[in-house]
Amino acid sequence: MMSDDSWIDVTVPIRAGMTCWPGDPPVKIERIEDLERGDEITFSRVELGLHAGTHVDAPAHYLRGGATIDNMPKDAMIGTARVIGVRDPEIITAEELAENDICAGEILLFRTRNSSRTGKSGFVEDFVYFSTLAAKFLANRQIRLVGIDALSVGGYRKNETIAHRVLLEAGVWIVENLDLSRVTPGEYEFLCLPVKIQGAEAAPARVLLSPLCRNGA
Repeated sequence: MMSDDSWIDVTVPIRAGMTCWPGDPPVKIERIEDLERGDEITFSRVELGLHAGTHVDAPAHYLRGGATIDNMPKDAMIGTARVIGVRDPEIITAEELAENDICAGEILLFRTRNSSRTGKSGFVEDFVYFSTLAAKFLANRQIRLVGIDALSVGGYRKNETIAHRVLLEAGVWIVENLDLSRVTPGEYEFLCLPVKIQGAEAAPARVLLSPLCRNGA
């Protein structure tokens, strides 16, 4: 069994006022009762969109009749993952993906220059995202899951809808807004547990990585 120290938490924590996709509802956390105020218990309520923080997109997010988060296959979220470093500072291209010998059934997480901005406030429009051809490349390779260190696999006001549709139609589950700032490229044990919300198109998730010995970590 691995120790707690061997796991890297790559989850962006939910907090009030955190950066969300433009137009999404802001995150609000209210302490209803508080032991520090003399109440008998501490009790809070949270108001947020399901795409806040680190989250999983289910096919139903873009596909009519698509699977919802409570129908997520367990093997999509647990297994061996490969973290791939992206050199291009603007976009993930099919040409760069082709250098990585990507195989069917893989769980792939992409670390881009977005990771250097993790934790900084304010939405940035020029984040690194998948080009349409890159999304099609991954779909054609029949990978299991794709993750990225951005709020979306598609660009802001660019190909957001297309990138999502291409991946989800191919059965690729999507994890967005990962904190990969402390992760180097290599292979990891991967654990992603989205909240099981019946009929939902997405859900916040806790994501953990543990380096495999062959990473040299």
